[in-house]
Amino acid sequence: MSDVIIAEELSKSFGALVAVRSVSLTVRRGEIFGVLGPNGAGKSTTVRMLCGLLTPTSGKGRVLGFDVATESEEIKQRIGYMTQRFSLYEDLTVQENLWFYGGVYGFERGERRRRVDRAIERAGLGERRDQIAGTLSGGWKQRVALISATLHEPEILFLDEPTAGVDPVSRRAFWLMIHRIAAEGTTVLLTTHYMDEAERCHRLALIFRGGVYALGTPAQILEKSGLAVVELDFGDAAQASAASAVLEGSPLLDEVAPFGNTLRAAMKTPDATGEATKLLATAGIKAQRVREGRVSVEDAFVSLVRSEGAH
Repeated sequence: MSDVIIAEELSKSFGALVAVRSVSLTVRRGEIFGVLGPNGAGKSTTVRMLCGLLTPTSGKGRVLGFDVATESEEIKQRIGYMTQRFSLYEDLTVQENLWFYGGVYGFERGERRRRVDRAIERAGLGERRDQIAGTLSGGWKQRVALISATLHEPEILFLDEPTAGVDPVSRRAFWLMIHRIAAEGTTVLLTTHYMDEAERCHRLALIFRGGVYALGTPAQILEKSGLAVVELDFGDAAQASAASAVLEGSPLLDEVAPFGNTLRAAMKTPDATGEATKLLATAGIKAQRVREGRVSVEDAFVSLVRSEGAH
């Protein structure tokens, strides 16, 4: 697969504020690439530079072979971009919004109608075709925004926090649409701070304090973290609390979190189950049930942020 996005030491400053610091990454044609990070990490600024909307302070970037600093207009003509906020006309109907954007993209009347009808059908918006956009729920608004951004079948689709504030059911439906778009050949780069969404991407860049601290597939990032998870069930909250205090005394512990009377401990050892059991045994504590847990991208990311924050 060819690289359609290339960033080399890309940086952006606003006066004394360094929003993006030497970001380097590549995105391959046809993949879903996630940029994961907390609010203020530099995700949106990075996307805006790659879209040609912001000029980098330093570094280089190429999108579909075009320079982000000197050929931004060529880039804008070939991409789709969906912002964090609902950017359509709230006093127009769903169909009127799409019809307007079809005109912006330069489609003749017949082609515009074909594309609008097809987009409405594929997004399941048939019953809402004549509904005023401003009256839609958050999830339906995001669907309309997504099909508006892809009406011209762009080679690359940039999504900036596309599911922020959307309910879980709508988020799942939205992700089905994203994967379908990617399967049809469109490259997708999206930003998110939802850790579960990150695991739906083919590859990830973890951004913190404006820089990339991890890059790879979700599996590669989990392996790099060196974490293992153990889950321990106890008879009551008091026993769970006592066990948590014991585990917190271990230099191998990364994080322990209570879930009712169950403790979930992420540890920097491949044998988290054995290590936790041994630690509790020395304190005379025995769990009712011990099982190996699944390490998540959230575990890896929180570990990274905690480690970097300590420096």
